Amino acid sequence: MSVSSRQVTNNKMKLFPIILAAGQGTRMNSAIPKVLHPIGGKPMLAHVIDSCKQLQAEKIAVIYGHGGDQVQAKIQDDAITWVHQAEQKGTGHAVAQAAHLMHDDDLVVIAYGDVPLIKADTLQCLADSLQNADLSILTTLLDDPTGYGRIVRQQGEVDCIVEEKDADTAIRQINEVNSGFIAAKGVDLKRWLQQLSPENAQGEYYLTDCVAMAVAEEKRVITVICENPSEVEGVNNRLQQAKLEREYQTEQAQNLMLRGVSLLDPARIDIRGNVSAGKDVIIDVNCVFIGTVKLGNNVIVEANCVIQDSVIDDNSVIKANSVLESASVAENCNVGPFARLRPGADLQKSAKVGNFVEIKKSIIGEGSKVSHLSYIGDTYMGRDVNIGAGTITCNYDGVNKHLTQIGDHVFIGSSSQLVAPIKVGDYATVGAGSTISRDVPANKLTLTRPIQKTINGWQRPTKKNNN
Repeated sequence: MSVSSRQVTNNKMKLFPIILAAGQGTRMNSAIPKVLHPIGGKPMLAHVIDSCKQLQAEKIAVIYGHGGDQVQAKIQDDAITWVHQAEQKGTGHAVAQAAHLMHDDDLVVIAYGDVPLIKADTLQCLADSLQNADLSILTTLLDDPTGYGRIVRQQGEVDCIVEEKDADTAIRQINEVNSGFIAAKGVDLKRWLQQLSPENAQGEYYLTDCVAMAVAEEKRVITVICENPSEVEGVNNRLQQAKLEREYQTEQAQNLMLRGVSLLDPARIDIRGNVSAGKDVIIDVNCVFIGTVKLGNNVIVEANCVIQDSVIDDNSVIKANSVLESASVAENCNVGPFARLRPGADLQKSAKVGNFVEIKKSIIGEGSKVSHLSYIGDTYMGRDVNIGAGTITCNYDGVNKHLTQIGDHVFIGSSSQLVAPIKVGDYATVGAGSTISRDVPANKLTLTRPIQKTINGWQRPTKKNNN
């Protein structure tokens, strides 16, 4: 029996996923527990939990040990029952810590917190296979099976699983390997766990020994072959983490392209969250999407942009090297290049934010332009406003933030400072180089500018000769 990325019917038995996440992960050389290291911007363990939650299980147990406080603090999910494994004595010992949670009629699925690419469909297929068996093992076929437990058969039927350290030369030639994922009925699994022994090369309680016990009881043991080996590949070091990161990103890129997005180089995009996109979206190279990002129809994102938790509506262009965080960009807007939209930036229809402009917690009204080298913070800006280069809103007095209100059709000259709180009336003009600290009336020119002087007979200083 094999499984690929396909839908399968829900099993009618009560599913009980148990996720093993207690390992120290010493080869990661990190103070962070291994299962918290990210793939696609999300902890590996969170990926596995999400897949298990899609099984519509009544309960999910996570076996934790090393760095347990960090793990529970990072993964705060009411769907999880946390089970502590004080000593790490092998996979069988880990599962046994949750034996008291198993009901006889549970269909128990064992998963791993450091195998982040496992899919819900695969787990469901593994569970469904128990309709025709008593114990089901998720396996895969590898050209180089070194390091994995081998599936040993007698006359085509599964006989046992032999770990690499316990395998002889003949067994090591077998290329069907154990992924570690198994499914069994609660009544059987509890009995087998009680019979486990550490009599092996590693002195541990192997979960895989349950297979030989099932065979000895003349129970039916079958395998479900996972066609994509990366889906059941674990992470033990940074190299493996990087490999699975690329696998994950490749899949995300393919999904976007299948939905109609043009990626100018699918190998140079990182998605660390969820991206939804309309029709005819174009994304250039080296763009990073974090959190929840929504792209409308005909959106263009140029090279080297970072977009986090933002919405970009139809026909808008995000030019190269721009950074958006918790921003809203309406249709037909232009942003960048080298622009930064901070949380609360709200660009309304046909607005423009140009190069080296920073917007924070501000509304940029329809058709308004902030084109060059400016900072706009805590501001409400009306329609068709033109902000000159080098303008800043002075919104912070060292303790509190204050609001700047700019009406419709206002022109602010270059290198102006608007000292909040302040209001600028409709159709007002502020002369270049002004520092405005009082309200500006509508339809008038306001400026603050000292008298220009020329000093006759002035001599430019020269360098003194100290010799």
